[in-house]
Amino acid sequence: MNINLLDRNSNPAIILAGILALIVGVGVARFVFTSLLPPMLDDFLTITFAGVLASINFVGYLGGSIFAIFIKDINTKVKFFRFGIFLCLATTLVLGISSNETLWAISRIVAGFGAAMALVVGSAIVMTKLKMDNKTKAMGIHFSGIGFSVFVTDLIVRAVFAYEGSWRDAWIVLTIFGFIASMYSMYILSFDKELKQNVVKHKFDKSLFSPFVILLIIAYFTEGVGFVVQGTFLPDIINSLEGLDGYGSFTWTLVGLAGIPSCIIWMTLANKFGSVNIIIIAMLLQVVGILISALTTNVYLNLFSGVLYGGTFVGLVALFMNLGGKLAGSNPVILMGALTTAYGIGQVGAPLYSVKLIEIYGNYSNALYVTAAIVLAGVVLLFVAKKFATQEQSRI
Repeated sequence: MNINLLDRNSNPAIILAGILALIVGVGVARFVFTSLLPPMLDDFLTITFAGVLASINFVGYLGGSIFAIFIKDINTKVKFFRFGIFLCLATTLVLGISSNETLWAISRIVAGFGAAMALVVGSAIVMTKLKMDNKTKAMGIHFSGIGFSVFVTDLIVRAVFAYEGSWRDAWIVLTIFGFIASMYSMYILSFDKELKQNVVKHKFDKSLFSPFVILLIIAYFTEGVGFVVQGTFLPDIINSLEGLDGYGSFTWTLVGLAGIPSCIIWMTLANKFGSVNIIIIAMLLQVVGILISALTTNVYLNLFSGVLYGGTFVGLVALFMNLGGKLAGSNPVILMGALTTAYGIGQVGAPLYSVKLIEIYGNYSNALYVTAAIVLAGVVLLFVAKKFATQEQSRI
């Protein structure tokens, strides 16, 4: 089979462009901040300011995600996708050339908005452009880009440090890499001519928000909390443990590697055993991963905590959003908005209580215990939700 990766209408080219967009939008504009956190804490940042930056980054992402849901016209989506990529690159450059805390704060919130354009709007363009009857598997491959975004940006950081570069150099190199990668994504994820679309107006349907769905939304809030604490602090958490200084970066690399296949694996299991059942299992595994660093300094178990985190957080986003899409049927906008908002509120709040607990106790343990308890509460809610599920809902 002849594959032309410069053909805008080639499925492999569309998927590759989508993955590269995620590496730039989610990796460069978000996750690599976690990878660079230990050297930045040694040199420039305080743990409190790092937590505030993480929180406001998610404020930007939350705002962008909700805004993206209401962009109906595909041609407008392409424009906002490109604008978002530009914001991701510009705000990354700011971190490499400025030491102004106000500029850093503005850049993180704007980067969050850009990341939402790359992930939410970019994924919508990928889904629209793909030419196949069943797009579920292809979108699973596309979302593996979230795992790649952690892994690839982490490798770039490692390469910069291997050549005696600083964390500031890393931000500049990441900007250059992002610019090159985004050129391909922006070329492929566009259309030769403007598409004419019928824009459907969705009305609010109260019947959609059954007790089952409300509990699902609250459970997704708890997953937003569970995602953030390790997603913001994991390398520093590992480095802070006795005898594990220096292992944080290896753990973060494992997060990326585990995240790459996780979406496809979890979605396959959900199709076979039911979405809610598989979400419960994934969240329980995440609880185990969160607690490991609070309970032991064993190097292998803590490296495994990175595998559990990377292997669950990407899949859980896909599982919840896929379930929400199926429950909503022909009216996905309101339910997707509610799920995204709940997840986003969890993301914004988690770094703030974490840094407060770190300030009080001088370590990460209590922040990890609270986070694990919140995610476990989400699991309990899902067990309760199953009692309210109709036969049709329980089969999804």
